[in-house]
Amino acid sequence: MSILIYNKEDQASGNFNSGEILEKKPIGFLQDGGELNPYSNLFYWADAWTPSSRSTIGLHPHQGFEICSFVIEGSIKHFDSQQNKWIELLKGDAQIIRSGNGISHAEEILDNSRMFQIWFDPDISKTISKPASYSDYKLESFPLSKKEKSSVLTIKGKGSPFKMDSEGIEIYEINYDDGFHEINLNSELVYSFFIKKGTLIHENQNLAQGAFLKIDKESKLNFESKNGLEIFKITSPLRTSYSTYYERFN
Repeated sequence: MSILIYNKEDQASGNFNSGEILEKKPIGFLQDGGELNPYSNLFYWADAWTPSSRSTIGLHPHQGFEICSFVIEGSIKHFDSQQNKWIELLKGDAQIIRSGNGISHAEEILDNSRMFQIWFDPDISKTISKPASYSDYKLESFPLSKKEKSSVLTIKGKGSPFKMDSEGIEIYEINYDDGFHEINLNSELVYSFFIKKGTLIHENQNLAQGAFLKIDKESKLNFESKNGLEIFKITSPLRTSYSTYYERFN
C-alpha cells in the first residue's frame, strides 16, 4: 500500500525563454532531477505558467506519445504542422496530440495563464507507425455531475468525447465541499492527484496548491478538505498490458 506526497519543493523545476514561462514537474524527465519517475502509462507531467506576459515555446517535434494539454487558468494558443494554423484554447478546454509517426507543434501561453501538459504512453512500439492526429475539446463538452459533497467534471471517462489510445486512463476535475471525506479506491489502479486549489489534510499533513499525490494498492482514502479544495485526478492501470517506454529503456 502506498500514498506518496510530493510538495512543490520536491518537484523538478523548469523554464522557457529566460523565465517567461515557469514550470513545476510532478513527473519530470530523468535529467530534470525531480523525485518522481514515470509510472503506469504516465510519462511526464508539467505545470506551466506565465508569471506576467505571454510567451511562446517554438515549433518542436513529437513521436509516439500522446501529448495532452489542459488549460487551468487563462488561455493558450496551439500550432501544429498538421493543421498549420494557430488555435486558441480557453480555461477548462483540453487538447490531445496523438503524435504517432511524427508531428511538430508550438504553443503560446498567454498573459497570466497556466496549463498542464501531460504525456501518456499508449504503447509506443505500435503508435510510432501510426499517422499523427489531433483533437480539441471545449469545456462545455465534458459532463458535470453533482454528488452529495462534491462536483465532478469528467474530462476522460464515461460520457466524455475525449478519445485516446493509452489504456485505462480516466481524468477528472473534482471540487470538494469543505469537510471530511472518505472515498473508495480500486487497489488495481494508480491514482494521481494534483491540488489545483485549497487544502487537503491527510494524516495531519496540510497539503496546499501544487502538491501532488501518487496512490496505489489502496482501497480507501480519508481526508479533510478546506478552502474550496479542487483536485485534478487521473486514474491509470497499476500495470499496463504492454511494456512502457520507461520500462524498456530504464
